[in-house]
Amino acid sequence: MQHMNETETASSVPSWVPQEVRRYLAHTEQGQSIRSLAREAGCHASTILRQVRRYETRRDDFLVDRALTRLGTAQGTDVAAPYTVEDEETMTIALKTNDVVMPDETEIRTEAPRVLRRLNEPGACLAIAEEMEKAVIVREDASGQTLRTAVIERPMAEALALKDWVALHSDGRIKRYRITTTGRHALKRFLAEGESARAGHLDDTNVYAAQHGEHGERNGRDAQGVRRRIRYNATESPLLSLARRRDKSGEPFLTSDLVAAGERLREDFELAQLGPRVAQNWDRFLTAGGKPDFASSGGGGGSDAARKRVAEALSDLGPGLGDAVLRCCCFLEGIEATEKRMGWSARSGKIVLRIALIRLKKHYDEERGNWSPLIG
Repeated sequence: MQHMNETETASSVPSWVPQEVRRYLAHTEQGQSIRSLAREAGCHASTILRQVRRYETRRDDFLVDRALTRLGTAQGTDVAAPYTVEDEETMTIALKTNDVVMPDETEIRTEAPRVLRRLNEPGACLAIAEEMEKAVIVREDASGQTLRTAVIERPMAEALALKDWVALHSDGRIKRYRITTTGRHALKRFLAEGESARAGHLDDTNVYAAQHGEHGERNGRDAQGVRRRIRYNATESPLLSLARRRDKSGEPFLTSDLVAAGERLREDFELAQLGPRVAQNWDRFLTAGGKPDFASSGGGGGSDAARKRVAEALSDLGPGLGDAVLRCCCFLEGIEATEKRMGWSARSGKIVLRIALIRLKKHYDEERGNWSPLIG
């Protein structure tokens, strides 16, 4: 009997899937022997056996088990009929299907940095239930209030678990995952790759060295228009950093409801997938006081409803206040960089941002109440 080699066996497996997983699937799904896999890999059979046992043990993890099941049945099985369920805790209407495929390499490189960055924030975790089509990322602020900061597709959450970027922290009906050390290193590597690409550097050495650091650099212009290298904290939102500050009376500079308003805008911004090209149109929109043209902005992806909510919020705030929340909450630009870019005096940016967040909270309270839109 002629066995399939690993490439043939994993023809429908995305390229990002670890080689150990491919061998596990070749053994469990295709029936290829341990010794045959060892000969192809050029290693001892005991090495392959340990890899197979490791992933068999990892199937106790909900997301890992679903990822392996999805990969194992990727080449065609009967698809269960979809049905809707309601998650009482998140008030989510989810359409449950089994025909969704795992994300490819391009999707991983596009979505993973956003998701990992959210998970790297203090107190953040990924929450998912068995009947939920999507996973949510939530975190608790200093007052104990739970904020929803991102929504991701279920296959993407499964991929993160399979790559050891997140690990199960709390089991139960609602399962909670937290970012791992491997996930933090991956985040730093993604951010370094982005900086290297923008700077025109293709050397991977600095990229892998950057995964052990907490800061990044980017090109920018100062108040005189001179290009400079700006160093910044690449793994934390500027809003969270500012929220930890205290005023003269010892109270937080930004209260939890103001932080929640800023995070709500950023969530819509990310759901709408407003990229750098769209950001240029937002600049023109803020300075002109008009409405953005989505058709010409290249913003065909993402959620139309989320784009509309972002446009309504920024239109309500207007130029100045809209610039502050857009740059600090959505573009994750530091306060000092925003002050220089907008030509504001030193140490005035945080005051403008607080006023903008107060107005943004009022907008959400008047337009949509205290709750964010449903996930489903």
